[in-house]
Amino acid sequence: MTIAVKLHNTGGPEVLRVEKTEVGDPGPGQVRLRHVAVGLNYADTYFRNGTYPVPLPSGIGVEGAGIVQAVGAGVTNVAVGDRVTYTGFLNTLGAYSTERLIAAAPLIKLPGAISFETAAAMTMRGLTSAYLMRRIYDFKPGDTLLLHAAAGGVGLIVSQWAKLLGLTVIGTVSTEEKADIARAHGCAHTINYSHEDVAKRVREITDGAGVNVVFDSVGKTTFMASLDSLKRRGLMVCVGTASGTIPPFDPQLLAMKGSLYLTRPALADYISDPAEKADLAAEIFDHVASGRIKIEINQHYALQDAVQAHRDLESRKTTGSSIFVI
Repeated sequence: MTIAVKLHNTGGPEVLRVEKTEVGDPGPGQVRLRHVAVGLNYADTYFRNGTYPVPLPSGIGVEGAGIVQAVGAGVTNVAVGDRVTYTGFLNTLGAYSTERLIAAAPLIKLPGAISFETAAAMTMRGLTSAYLMRRIYDFKPGDTLLLHAAAGGVGLIVSQWAKLLGLTVIGTVSTEEKADIARAHGCAHTINYSHEDVAKRVREITDGAGVNVVFDSVGKTTFMASLDSLKRRGLMVCVGTASGTIPPFDPQLLAMKGSLYLTRPALADYISDPAEKADLAAEIFDHVASGRIKIEINQHYALQDAVQAHRDLESRKTTGSSIFVI
């Protein structure tokens, strides 16, 4: 009998239900996968609260790692017994489970040097970090980056990667404890947005110039400060909306603040090409396997604790990555 977390209606963490269910045989193009670890991502809360609408009832979770138990007709990219990991969007929804059916196409074979737990903690965050660092902007040594949520899962990976590229990272955090964590992972400077003016501090740190790029995963409450932190013709990258969606605005605002560029990328568009996904995955896996980038798994939960896991995530109690251990 499989355990799975389900949504029957949208709302707060309390709408998550742990249920017993049956998993049948895989159909054409599918595999039956036994999870060993499952990722907990902020995007999961968007499915739960209805920001990302899906037909209900529905499973939840888009990232996991485990062992292929059976394959359906036409599956050639993986075989029974393979160690795999995956992330995606609607095509991988339902990761909060002990076992599941899933399309074979999103699966990535897991290198021997990467554990299931590490994979579940880093596949989405790692691929997100990979496209941010390698596809969004042509970073050069000496460039400056403002990174919101610097002590989060993506933040810690980006900070380490940016340091490898010779960038100066200014990270925003909510507590002094998180500031220490961010600095230990590559941030040259930290700003505690709980009591500091982010844009003002960025100008002070950069001698008035501003930064080349902002990675903003917070959204509504940080949008204007992010724009005000950029140098002329700088790039604003809206990576997420943890504080709410950004209100509509007149694009003339970008011209008024220095001919700024703005993009709102989605991971799905950077891993839709199997070859590009393989390249990005190979690069982040190599960094992790070599120890150049460390994946910090600071919270472990059981699937039965999904409600508490979401509460912890949304209350900013977590740092680094969080996973469910099966």
